[in-house]
Amino acid sequence: MSLLDTGTTAKITPTARRAGAVGLAVVSGSAVAVQSRINGELGVRLHDGIAAAVISFGIGLVALVALAFGSSTGRRHLGVFRSALRDGSLRPWQCFGGACGAFMVANQGLTVGRLGVAIFTVAVVAGQSASSLVVDRAGIGPGGRQRVTATRLAGAALTVPAVFLAVGDGPNDPAGLALALLPLLAGLGLAWQQAVNGRVRAASGSVLTATLVNFAVGLAALLVAFAVSLAVRGWPTGALPTEPWLYLGGPIGILFIAIAAALVRFTGVLLLGLATIAGQVVGAVVIDVAAPGGASGPGPFTLLGAALTLAAVLVAARQKS
Repeated sequence: MSLLDTGTTAKITPTARRAGAVGLAVVSGSAVAVQSRINGELGVRLHDGIAAAVISFGIGLVALVALAFGSSTGRRHLGVFRSALRDGSLRPWQCFGGACGAFMVANQGLTVGRLGVAIFTVAVVAGQSASSLVVDRAGIGPGGRQRVTATRLAGAALTVPAVFLAVGDGPNDPAGLALALLPLLAGLGLAWQQAVNGRVRAASGSVLTATLVNFAVGLAALLVAFAVSLAVRGWPTGALPTEPWLYLGGPIGILFIAIAAALVRFTGVLLLGLATIAGQVVGAVVIDVAAPGGASGPGPFTLLGAALTLAAVLVAARQKS
């Protein structure tokens, strides 16, 4: 049963269902901003962003395995998932959304301490809004093909100057500007991740199964990256922190992936992306203002860039997906 599947589903109008889905997506977007700060700080403490991502995904996967295998319903949906793979109704490539999530979480640990949550998030937003158009048009998500309209294109295009405004108020050295390209690339993968995770949810009939597959694939990718990092740079020089809140990135990731997998069939990839973008941008700026991390808090250009991104969301949202 998904987050929106209840015994009264038939009484809920499509408009009300869409509004509820968008509201939940905004909440999940703000949670991603919190996750970015947590994983970014964990990466700083460990002196290794990839190690921080491994810990985040590992904690999340342990929780999901306990939930999935600890109930007969969870085990039944895992069986449905395996059957879908065998009969071809679910393709193997549709199970690799977690690799994009792994790249996203690794970026949090690698770049947030340098860029700040707001700049990191605006860069992710630019990639996510642009790739959502492509993914929807290709029909990769469970909702099928979605039209590319002038308002959607305008909304996606507006995010580009937003990124330059936000990054221009951040690091002034070329290395800092180049660093912002990493979360931009991570954002490009988010739309595809949301689409294929929605496919896994539809094939298995379970948000929990889709989230478990996402975390399993993501952790596998991160372990490969961590092994390469160990061979090149050696063991992380930092120490494991004692504050419990620094280990909450994984559970927050479960919340975000589960909500996205449940909602994408109701909203389409673009509208889901726009709603999560709104939550990410607002949450990121609030975090950087209220509790600045290692980087300086957002300046006027970062705030202007965030505002322009929100304006882009409003423009694109005028057209129903």
